[in-house]
Amino acid sequence: MIEIFKAAILGVVQGITEFLPVSSTGHLIILENYLGISQKTFGLSFDASLHLGTFLAVFIFFFRDWLKIIPAWFSTLKKRKIENFEERLSWMIVLGTIPAAILGFLFDNMIETSFRSTVLVAWFLILGSVIFIAAEVLGKKKIKLERFGYLGGFIVGLGQAVALIPGVSRSGITISFGMLGNLKREEAARFAFLLSAPIILGAGGKKSLEVAVSFLKGGIPFSEIQFFLIGIVTAAIFGFLTIKYFLRFLSKGNLYPFIIYRLVLGGLILILGF
Repeated sequence: MIEIFKAAILGVVQGITEFLPVSSTGHLIILENYLGISQKTFGLSFDASLHLGTFLAVFIFFFRDWLKIIPAWFSTLKKRKIENFEERLSWMIVLGTIPAAILGFLFDNMIETSFRSTVLVAWFLILGSVIFIAAEVLGKKKIKLERFGYLGGFIVGLGQAVALIPGVSRSGITISFGMLGNLKREEAARFAFLLSAPIILGAGGKKSLEVAVSFLKGGIPFSEIQFFLIGIVTAAIFGFLTIKYFLRFLSKGNLYPFIIYRLVLGGLILILGF
């Protein structure tokens, strides 16, 4: 029962922090160490599986958008030209996904091992905040997503690639890069969440498949599968709610509360760590 409670807590944290600019992976690493959850038994595989929950959240929340974007992309392949916003948005998502897909493939092992340290998470919480401040100060935050171009989508994708490092925050850096490209805050967040779906699915799907195969072969007991499933469900529920209310917040608010939170948390970790 205690392990199930821990799984639910981690799922809640994943669902909330995946879409808030505070770094979900960083928080999971910190919490797993605090709760004494084995990094060898669960750790990375559990973190990755939780991404299935947040993928469900972003897919369900933007379901009507996906019903337009996915057919639009296939339509461009058939007619070999782009005629409307949904078709252009579909290719912006493709272009924005490429950098993270390449870096994830090339540096997967290093990211999985060398960067899963609470001290490194703390430093990247602090350093990532500098980019968020720059976005608030320098970004004009005037245009809607319909006026955003392919280059802007690719640059936001570069930010998503950097966010593979725990502590940076995928949502935070992609929203910031969008704001630096003069997108309104809520428009930058909308694009950031849509852009995150393929990478979240790729990361979560790969590990979840490995876990499922291991379970079917008898390598993982059912009690541990329950741990994964509860985490995924709670991540999906709280991820959906976080997207809904965070977009509403950004229509009037800014990133400064999250910047302060990141700086305080990073500083505390470093002080306690040293």
